[in-house]
Amino acid sequence: MTSRLLIIDDDARLCAMLASYLEQNHFVVSKAGDGRSGLAALQGANPAIDLVILDLMLPDMDGLDLCRAIRAMGDGIGRVAVLMLTAKGDPMDRILGLEIGADDYLAKPFEPRELLARIKAILRRQGAVLTDGVQGKMQFGRLEIDRDARTVTLAGAVCVLTSYQFDLLVALAQRAGRVLTRDQIMEAVRGRELEAFDRSIDVHMGRIRVAIEDDIKNPKRILTVRGVGYTFARQQD
Repeated sequence: MTSRLLIIDDDARLCAMLASYLEQNHFVVSKAGDGRSGLAALQGANPAIDLVILDLMLPDMDGLDLCRAIRAMGDGIGRVAVLMLTAKGDPMDRILGLEIGADDYLAKPFEPRELLARIKAILRRQGAVLTDGVQGKMQFGRLEIDRDARTVTLAGAVCVLTSYQFDLLVALAQRAGRVLTRDQIMEAVRGRELEAFDRSIDVHMGRIRVAIEDDIKNPKRILTVRGVGYTFARQQD
Protein backbone atom coordinates (compact mmCIF):
# COMPACT_ATOMS: atom_id res chain seq x y z
CA MET A 1 0.00 0.00 0.00
CA THR A 2 1.25 3.47 -0.88
CA SER A 3 2.05 5.59 2.17
CA ARG A 4 0.44 9.00 2.52
CA LEU A 5 2.49 11.97 3.72
CA LEU A 6 1.48 15.47 4.82
CA ILE A 7 4.00 18.32 4.65
CA ILE A 8 3.17 21.26 6.95
CA ASP A 9 5.53 24.09 6.02
CA ASP A 10 4.98 27.70 4.91
CA ASP A 11 7.91 27.57 2.46
CA ALA A 12 5.95 26.94 -0.74
CA ARG A 13 9.06 26.39 -2.83
CA LEU A 14 10.46 23.80 -0.42
CA CYS A 15 7.08 22.07 -0.18
CA ALA A 16 6.81 21.80 -3.95
CA MET A 17 10.34 20.44 -4.26
CA LEU A 18 9.86 17.88 -1.49
CA ALA A 19 6.44 16.84 -2.79
CA SER A 20 7.85 16.25 -6.28
CA TYR A 21 10.81 14.27 -4.93
CA LEU A 22 8.69 12.13 -2.59
CA GLU A 23 6.06 11.47 -5.25
CA GLN A 24 8.84 10.22 -7.52
CA ASN A 25 9.61 7.79 -4.72
CA HIS A 26 6.04 6.48 -4.74
CA PHE A 27 4.46 8.41 -1.87
CA VAL A 28 1.14 10.24 -1.97
CA VAL A 29 1.85 13.76 -0.71
CA SER A 30 -0.43 16.51 0.61
CA LYS A 31 0.71 20.00 1.60
CA ALA A 32 -0.43 22.62 4.13
CA GLY A 33 1.07 26.08 4.55
CA ASP A 34 0.11 26.67 8.19
CA GLY A 35 -0.83 24.84 11.34
CA ARG A 36 -4.60 25.20 11.12
CA SER A 37 -4.66 23.94 7.55
CA GLY A 38 -2.45 21.05 8.61
CA LEU A 39 -4.82 20.03 11.40
CA ALA A 40 -7.78 20.24 9.03
CA ALA A 41 -5.94 18.11 6.46
CA LEU A 42 -5.22 15.46 9.09
CA GLN A 43 -8.83 15.38 10.26
CA GLY A 44 -10.22 15.21 6.74
CA ALA A 45 -7.79 12.69 5.28
CA ASN A 46 -9.33 9.48 3.94
CA PRO A 47 -7.44 7.21 3.92
CA ALA A 48 -5.51 8.44 6.92
CA ILE A 49 -2.13 10.18 6.77
CA ASP A 50 0.76 7.87 7.68
CA LEU A 51 3.40 10.50 8.46
CA VAL A 52 3.56 14.27 8.97
CA ILE A 53 6.62 16.31 7.99
CA LEU A 54 6.28 19.28 10.33
CA ASP A 55 8.27 22.50 10.20
CA LEU A 56 9.09 24.03 13.58
CA MET A 57 8.45 27.60 12.38
CA LEU A 58 4.93 28.27 11.07
CA PRO A 59 3.12 31.58 10.47
CA ASP A 60 0.11 30.92 12.71
CA MET A 61 1.46 28.73 15.49
CA ASP A 62 4.63 27.24 16.87
CA GLY A 63 5.47 23.81 15.46
CA LEU A 64 5.86 22.45 18.99
CA ASP A 65 2.33 23.58 19.85
CA LEU A 66 1.08 21.99 16.65
CA CYS A 67 2.78 18.72 17.51
CA ARG A 68 1.04 18.79 20.89
CA ALA A 69 -2.28 19.44 19.16
CA ILE A 70 -1.70 16.50 16.80
CA ARG A 71 -0.91 14.15 19.68
CA ALA A 72 -4.13 15.25 21.41
CA MET A 73 -6.33 14.43 18.40
CA GLY A 74 -8.82 11.58 18.77
CA ASP A 75 -9.97 8.72 16.52
CA GLY A 76 -6.42 7.40 16.31
CA ILE A 77 -5.23 10.45 14.35
CA GLY A 78 -2.95 11.50 17.19
CA ARG A 79 -0.83 8.37 16.69
CA VAL A 80 0.38 9.51 13.28
CA ALA A 81 4.17 9.55 12.90
CA VAL A 82 5.73 13.02 13.05
CA LEU A 83 9.09 14.00 11.59
CA MET A 84 9.99 17.51 12.67
CA LEU A 85 12.05 19.93 10.57
CA THR A 86 13.97 22.65 12.35
CA ALA A 87 16.13 25.47 11.08
CA LYS A 88 17.39 26.13 14.59
CA GLY A 89 20.75 24.77 15.68
CA ASP A 90 19.91 24.68 19.39
CA PRO A 91 19.71 21.03 20.53
CA MET A 92 17.06 22.09 23.06
CA ASP A 93 14.56 22.61 20.23
CA ARG A 94 15.13 19.04 19.12
CA ILE A 95 14.82 17.73 22.68
CA LEU A 96 11.55 19.62 23.19
CA GLY A 97 10.21 18.19 19.93
CA LEU A 98 11.00 14.66 21.04
CA GLU A 99 9.55 15.26 24.50
CA ILE A 100 6.18 16.27 23.12
CA GLY A 101 5.93 13.33 20.77
CA ALA A 102 7.89 13.80 17.53
CA ASP A 103 9.28 10.48 16.24
CA ASP A 104 12.38 12.00 14.68
CA TYR A 105 13.86 15.34 13.67
CA LEU A 106 15.96 16.70 10.82
CA ALA A 107 17.78 20.04 10.78
CA LYS A 108 17.60 22.36 7.78
CA PRO A 109 19.27 22.44 5.36
CA PHE A 110 19.17 18.73 4.60
CA GLU A 111 19.66 16.37 1.69
CA PRO A 112 16.35 15.07 0.30
CA ARG A 113 17.87 11.58 0.32
CA GLU A 114 18.37 11.81 4.08
CA LEU A 115 14.76 12.91 4.55
CA LEU A 116 13.66 9.95 2.41
CA ALA A 117 15.77 7.56 4.49
CA ARG A 118 14.32 8.93 7.74
CA ILE A 119 10.75 8.61 6.41
CA LYS A 120 11.32 5.04 5.26
CA ALA A 121 12.86 4.12 8.62
CA ILE A 122 9.89 5.50 10.56
CA LEU A 123 7.34 3.81 8.30
CA ARG A 124 9.30 0.56 8.40
CA ARG A 125 9.17 0.60 12.19
CA GLN A 126 5.45 1.29 12.12
CA GLY A 127 4.72 -1.60 9.80
CA ALA A 128 7.46 -3.96 10.93
CA VAL A 129 6.68 -7.63 10.32
CA LEU A 130 7.80 -10.22 12.85
CA THR A 131 10.53 -12.27 11.22
CA ASP A 132 12.67 -13.43 14.12
CA GLY A 133 10.39 -16.09 15.54
CA VAL A 134 9.61 -14.13 18.70
CA GLN A 135 5.97 -14.16 19.72
CA GLY A 136 4.04 -10.96 19.13
CA LYS A 137 3.11 -10.50 22.80
CA MET A 138 5.67 -10.09 25.55
CA GLN A 139 4.53 -10.18 29.18
CA PHE A 140 6.49 -8.71 32.08
CA GLY A 141 4.32 -8.84 35.17
CA ARG A 142 1.52 -6.31 34.65
CA LEU A 143 3.21 -4.88 31.54
CA GLU A 144 2.22 -6.34 28.17
CA ILE A 145 3.88 -5.41 24.88
CA ASP A 146 1.98 -6.49 21.77
CA ARG A 147 4.31 -6.21 18.79
CA ASP A 148 1.61 -7.17 16.27
CA ALA A 149 -0.85 -4.51 17.43
CA ARG A 150 1.99 -2.13 18.42
CA THR A 151 0.36 -1.45 21.77
CA VAL A 152 1.58 -1.40 25.36
CA THR A 153 -0.67 -1.89 28.38
CA LEU A 154 0.01 -1.73 32.11
CA ALA A 155 -2.54 -3.66 34.18
CA GLY A 156 -4.89 -3.39 31.19
CA ALA A 157 -4.52 0.39 30.80
CA VAL A 158 -3.11 1.63 27.50
CA CYS A 159 0.33 3.30 27.67
CA VAL A 160 0.64 6.07 25.09
CA LEU A 161 3.94 5.96 23.19
CA THR A 162 5.10 7.32 19.87
CA SER A 163 6.07 4.83 17.15
CA TYR A 164 9.76 5.38 17.84
CA GLN A 165 9.36 5.04 21.61
CA PHE A 166 7.49 1.77 21.09
CA ASP A 167 10.40 0.43 19.06
CA LEU A 168 12.89 1.52 21.70
CA LEU A 169 10.87 -0.31 24.34
CA VAL A 170 10.70 -3.45 22.20
CA ALA A 171 14.45 -3.32 21.58
CA LEU A 172 15.06 -3.22 25.34
CA ALA A 173 12.41 -5.83 26.19
CA GLN A 174 13.81 -8.32 23.68
CA ARG A 175 17.13 -8.02 25.53
CA ALA A 176 15.68 -7.99 29.04
CA GLY A 177 18.34 -8.31 31.71
CA ARG A 178 21.15 -7.10 29.43
CA VAL A 179 22.81 -3.73 29.86
CA LEU A 180 22.79 -1.82 26.56
CA THR A 181 24.74 1.30 25.72
CA ARG A 182 22.97 4.21 24.06
CA ASP A 183 24.74 3.38 20.81
CA GLN A 184 23.57 -0.24 20.95
CA ILE A 185 19.99 0.85 21.53
CA MET A 186 20.10 3.38 18.69
CA GLU A 187 21.71 0.90 16.33
CA ALA A 188 19.06 -1.73 17.17
CA VAL A 189 16.26 0.66 16.23
CA ARG A 190 17.67 3.03 13.63
CA GLY A 191 20.53 0.96 12.30
CA ARG A 192 23.07 3.69 12.97
CA GLU A 193 25.17 4.98 15.83
CA LEU A 194 24.46 8.09 17.86
CA GLU A 195 26.17 11.28 16.89
CA ALA A 196 28.44 12.59 19.62
CA PHE A 197 26.05 15.38 20.66
CA ASP A 198 22.88 13.33 20.37
CA ARG A 199 21.20 12.49 23.67
CA SER A 200 17.72 12.01 22.24
CA ILE A 201 17.71 8.45 23.61
CA ASP A 202 17.67 9.87 27.14
CA VAL A 203 14.69 12.06 26.26
CA HIS A 204 12.77 9.12 24.83
CA MET A 205 13.61 6.91 27.80
CA GLY A 206 12.21 9.57 30.09
CA ARG A 207 8.96 9.65 28.11
CA ILE A 208 8.72 5.84 28.09
CA ARG A 209 9.18 5.81 31.85
CA VAL A 210 6.35 8.32 32.25
CA ALA A 211 4.14 5.91 30.31
CA ILE A 212 5.06 2.56 31.90
CA GLU A 213 6.44 3.18 35.38
CA ASP A 214 4.31 3.27 38.52
CA ASP A 215 6.64 5.83 40.11
CA ILE A 216 8.74 7.89 37.70
CA LYS A 217 11.07 8.89 40.55
CA ASN A 218 11.72 5.25 41.41
CA PRO A 219 11.68 3.31 38.11
CA LYS A 220 11.51 -0.49 38.31
CA ARG A 221 11.21 -1.43 34.65
CA ILE A 222 13.77 0.65 32.75
CA LEU A 223 16.88 1.06 34.87
CA THR A 224 19.77 3.44 34.27
CA VAL A 225 23.25 1.98 34.53
CA ARG A 226 25.42 5.01 35.20
CA GLY A 227 28.21 5.54 32.72
CA VAL A 228 26.92 2.75 30.46
CA GLY A 229 23.29 2.95 29.36
CA TYR A 230 20.03 1.20 30.22
CA THR A 231 18.66 -2.22 31.10
CA PHE A 232 15.12 -3.56 31.01
CA ALA A 233 14.25 -5.52 34.17
CA ARG A 234 13.52 -9.18 33.44
CA GLN A 235 11.51 -9.68 36.63
CA GLN A 236 8.64 -7.24 37.18
CA ASP A 237 5.50 -7.12 39.28
